[in-house]
Amino acid sequence: MNALLEEAYCKVDRLYGILKEKHLTVATAESCTGGMVGAILTHPPGASQYYMGSIVSYANRIKTALLGVKEETLDTVGAVSEKTAFEMANGARQALATSLAVSLTGIAGPGGESPEKPQGLVYIAVASDAGTVVTKNLFSGDRETVRLQSANRALAMLIDVALRL
Repeated sequence: MNALLEEAYCKVDRLYGILKEKHLTVATAESCTGGMVGAILTHPPGASQYYMGSIVSYANRIKTALLGVKEETLDTVGAVSEKTAFEMANGARQALATSLAVSLTGIAGPGGESPEKPQGLVYIAVASDAGTVVTKNLFSGDRETVRLQSANRALAMLIDVALRL
């Protein structure tokens, strides 16, 4: 098994222990990872106790229609931005009525990158009652590696936020 995927499964086990203890639920809003985080979150048996669902919003019109990302945000800063990640996480949390929501938007590559937004740039946000935290990440490697690194970082952020609730 891929070491990054194995690491992600370990993080999910830890996350679910925390969610169980604190009676919390989680949702995902994914773009560049295309549902990978949701797939990892559904790996353990009994995941439906904590994981409510996902909105995979690869297209901007889905980001606006289902996650409430403002068209102005997409027009001014683009889909790969801190503000879009923020709005995606909050939109998913509201749409799926969960304690926590994580969003990911970025450039897994190859293709679509620019000098301002290189391959591996991924914004990840976690929304909760305590507010919304967004990180800017620059991962390296091929498309699959960038996506797995993104998933691992998203799970680590969920753990950090859940521990503070």
